[in-house]
Amino acid sequence: MKLKVFKKFIKPILILSLIGIIAVIATNIYVDSKTDKLIFEDQSYLPKTNVAIIFGAGIKDNKPGRYLKDRLDAGISLYKNNKVQKLLLSGDNGNDAHDELTVMKLYCFEKGIDTTKIYIDYAGFDSYSTMYRAKEIFKVDTAILVTQQYHLNRCIYIGEKLGIKSYGYSANNGEYKGYKYYSFREYFSIAKSVLDVARNRQPHFLGETVSINGTSNYTKE
Repeated sequence: MKLKVFKKFIKPILILSLIGIIAVIATNIYVDSKTDKLIFEDQSYLPKTNVAIIFGAGIKDNKPGRYLKDRLDAGISLYKNNKVQKLLLSGDNGNDAHDELTVMKLYCFEKGIDTTKIYIDYAGFDSYSTMYRAKEIFKVDTAILVTQQYHLNRCIYIGEKLGIKSYGYSANNGEYKGYKYYSFREYFSIAKSVLDVARNRQPHFLGETVSINGTSNYTKE
């Protein structure tokens, strides 16, 4: 009896799984086709914009992890080469044990970045929230997005759909531990982001406006 029940449902399950896989692949192809041309590895080809958005990543012993360090260095390079005038740091400071933003802003300060040109998004808990808040809270309309190559198509797609003219700058610098895993996971993250955009998902936190054209919200604490 149990075998008959199993056989009854296995075909529909397999069909639904196949449809899901096809949908994920098709979504990725679509997003890549819309965003590949907006990704740059050489910053000399990037247009100048007002702000670079640097996405948070892992930290270790209150220092940037490898992914985050390369993102910060890439964003700092854009600033020092006059490709952008300001930096918007976005990440997770949800608890004392994992406070990305304090690490990020101190790293920029130590590298000589004028703190009046640094803006902090304390609720960038995921890429969609970062881009949504960049538009709604920080009033960004054009930006260079700084993260690793595998992550850029999704971020650009979200930004463009939310009304931010977005260019991607690859922070890749050599090989990374776990890069293949993150690249694979990105297939599903892209599909989720398309759904987020379609339903206009609201981030958990919004808050008061901190215009990128106004006073910086950087603090030394």
